[in-house]
Amino acid sequence: MIDCSQYRRAILANPHDTDVELAAHRDSCGECAAYTERLLRFEGKLERALRVQAPDAAKGGMVTALRPRHTPVARKWLALAASVLLGGGIAGALWLAAPHTSLAADVVAHMAGEPQAWTRTDVPVPAPELDFVLRNTHMRLLPDAGLVSYAQSCLFRGHRVPHLVVQTDMGPVTVMVLVHESVSKPTAFDEHGYRGTLLPVAGHGSIAVLAKDQSGNLAAVESVASRVRAAIDWTG
Repeated sequence: MIDCSQYRRAILANPHDTDVELAAHRDSCGECAAYTERLLRFEGKLERALRVQAPDAAKGGMVTALRPRHTPVARKWLALAASVLLGGGIAGALWLAAPHTSLAADVVAHMAGEPQAWTRTDVPVPAPELDFVLRNTHMRLLPDAGLVSYAQSCLFRGHRVPHLVVQTDMGPVTVMVLVHESVSKPTAFDEHGYRGTLLPVAGHGSIAVLAKDQSGNLAAVESVASRVRAAIDWTG
């Protein structure tokens, strides 16, 4: 079964894809169904914009008499300009219009690639290794955050971000520091076997904190998230 990020990449490449697996995901996920509807609306606007009509050569006297040999070229350039401008507009609009849960879906999807991070342990990551992972984010983590048992610099949405695991009373909790991703307010999510929250960090993007849903309730995850955010010391 595909996840939300896989579905959206596929449907963005071809909004009319009739793949059975894509259809099954869309039918079971209201957010992705709404995303697809927005994409199809934008595609319709693009198609209408590209139906560029050439000026009526019969209404311009001597000047328009010189135009017919250039009109096909003009039409092509106008169509190209419209496609570039609207194509960029559609990409931006889709990104902005997507709900915050799309960020949550990408965070959850990232978890599948690093199952070893969820080990219960009392062995901390060596300090030099943790500092190396955090250095490009211009931060350090104070001891109040808890025991950090896993630290990797991961590629996420085109940027290297710290992926940490903090050991807590309810088990391992993942923390991703997303300095390139902003959220306007705390946003909770519960999907695909994970409970978590996205927290805004003024001037430094956001952090995502999540646990496996059998480990604890959302309130417990949010408590850990607040503690970790307070333990971040920004150095730049």
